Amino acid sequence: MTATAEVAHEPGPAPLSKARVNAVFGAVLLGMLLAALDQTIVGTALPTIVGDLGGAGHLSWVVTSYLLAETIMTVVVGKLGDLFGRKLMFQLSVIVFGIGSFCAGFADSMVWLIVWRAVQGLGGGGLMVTATALIADVVPLRERGKYQGVLGSVFGVVTVAGPMLGGFFVDHLSWRWAFYVNIPLVVVVLVVASSAMPNARAAVKPVIDYAGILLIGLAATGLTLVTSWGGTQYAWGSPTIIGMAIGSVVLLAAFVFVELRAKEPMLPMRLFRNPVFTVGGIMSFVVGFAMLGALSYLPTYMQYVQGTSATTSGVRLLPMVLALLVASIAAGNAVSRTGRYKIFPLAGAAGMTIGLYLLSRLDTDTGFWEASAYMAVLGLGIGLGMQVLTIAVQNTVDYADLGVATSGVTFLRSIGSSFGAAIFGTVYANQLTPNLAGAVASLPPGVDPRAIQVPTALHALPDAVSAPVIKAYSDSLHVVFLAAAPVGLVAFVLAFFLKEVPLRDTARAAAPDLGDGFAMPEARTDDRELERAVATLFFRERRKVAPAIVSRAGTELDEGGIWCLLQVHLRERRGEPATLRAIGEYFGVPAPVLEPAFNRLELTGHLRYARDGWELTPAGRAEFAKVAGAWHDWLADRLGDWGTGNRAELDAAIGRVAARLLDQSAESRAHGRHALA
Repeated sequence: MTATAEVAHEPGPAPLSKARVNAVFGAVLLGMLLAALDQTIVGTALPTIVGDLGGAGHLSWVVTSYLLAETIMTVVVGKLGDLFGRKLMFQLSVIVFGIGSFCAGFADSMVWLIVWRAVQGLGGGGLMVTATALIADVVPLRERGKYQGVLGSVFGVVTVAGPMLGGFFVDHLSWRWAFYVNIPLVVVVLVVASSAMPNARAAVKPVIDYAGILLIGLAATGLTLVTSWGGTQYAWGSPTIIGMAIGSVVLLAAFVFVELRAKEPMLPMRLFRNPVFTVGGIMSFVVGFAMLGALSYLPTYMQYVQGTSATTSGVRLLPMVLALLVASIAAGNAVSRTGRYKIFPLAGAAGMTIGLYLLSRLDTDTGFWEASAYMAVLGLGIGLGMQVLTIAVQNTVDYADLGVATSGVTFLRSIGSSFGAAIFGTVYANQLTPNLAGAVASLPPGVDPRAIQVPTALHALPDAVSAPVIKAYSDSLHVVFLAAAPVGLVAFVLAFFLKEVPLRDTARAAAPDLGDGFAMPEARTDDRELERAVATLFFRERRKVAPAIVSRAGTELDEGGIWCLLQVHLRERRGEPATLRAIGEYFGVPAPVLEPAFNRLELTGHLRYARDGWELTPAGRAEFAKVAGAWHDWLADRLGDWGTGNRAELDAAIGRVAARLLDQSAESRAHGRHALA
């Protein structure tokens, strides 16, 4: 389908003012920050939380409950936003997140903390997905790339700042402030959202795979409980664990059955016929497993074994976090330049395996620089595979599967994070209980056994008293990291089976940004993924776009004349009179300043003046069609290699995006500049 045909589509909502766009973006950015921050902020607070509330065996569930709830919510809330309006879903998500934060701060037991962390996760998942959807609603496509970049950088910022901020609250206020801090921010987001945010929804009623979402949610929760409770709450051979394991497997089988028959499945089974998706998805699972597991238990090592403060433990995570971010960015850029990606997941899996093994060597005598080097190795390993796996999958799927394939990879990584935290926690609890029992039995009279659960109280004891307890923690964590290393080895073996397909021009030009490496599995549509790619192209090649379009158009008009045609075209589509007064007021330019340009087009036969305003003549429509075709052809050249399976579907989508770009060119508020400049 051509762009000329597509420009007749229904006009979208009126654009927002720049000030209102920035207000909405500020609220969205703050909402995304809240949701992302709570993935990492509790890690450095966990030792103190355990010391205060008890329940060391449940430690991992403070992280896992949030991740599981967030992951499941992201799958459904995007389509609920299409159905009921994204503003409403955003506000509800903020409220749910705020309630979860408030109640988590007041929790008086580990069980209630876990429950309210799950409520937080439901709100956080809603914030993640509606945030990105709202950006698409309010930010013009031509400008969206820079906004996407800022939004993506949030994940990098919170990965660095979260552990340090959590430690700061523990040392200077209370661990409860890791949750209370969200409340004033929630109020600000709600106020801005209520006043500035438009209530957009999809034009077509979405189809929601409720059965698939319910089945995978129950199956994932059941399997996580099996790995978390097995050997701790219940024996591995107990009826509870065996029954839960069998039930989870049955639910997984039912999920596959439902997805094979669903009209719009959340995870189409046909994707697994693509070997790159299958291998990339499993490796993404392992990346999530290693990252969240390590981030959750390294602060435990630093505080219990090394005796650092909570704040210092957050700072000492920087070698791992910075190495992860640098490796992720460098690998993504290298893939875009060279077109080769297989080496990075291979090297990343090797780095994860070596890093986890090195962490298992941490003990009471390990020095600062040695521990930092071990953490940096793990960070490099995780970073090398995180973003590249998304690029590899997007490079091999057809446009028709682009949205669900990207969501599938991030879904598997998120589930891997939940399993990682749960399995690390199970191993830790299984080791700590017997190790600590012997140390507690040897405590001299008068020493409160509860003191050994609080890092600061433990290290305040005499060395002769604390040494056996510290060794018990050290030995337990040694087994945790050593048991995780084989998982990295599995990823290393799998990396050899990752097929390297020549990188498409699409993947080179619009490679995912940093945020895609950390993003949650929102229910992305193919058109939304196409828009993301176009926005990325504009942001990266903004200086080349205008000359390319003008050259392709081959129009007899100059750029000022094209701008005038666009203004008339846009107002014709909206049924508004194209008067110089209306156009001048919109751009803040006096009508007499515009008059010579429009009069010149009347003399050349491209415009005519009627009673209600200016109109396009047949000659003017022909010139406009040239510009529309140039937009379409430029996009088709850059993105056409996505259409290997159904080129007609991709071509139609490109036509829709080209028409939208034309409208936004006409809407441009850049004073003193025309839209193509």
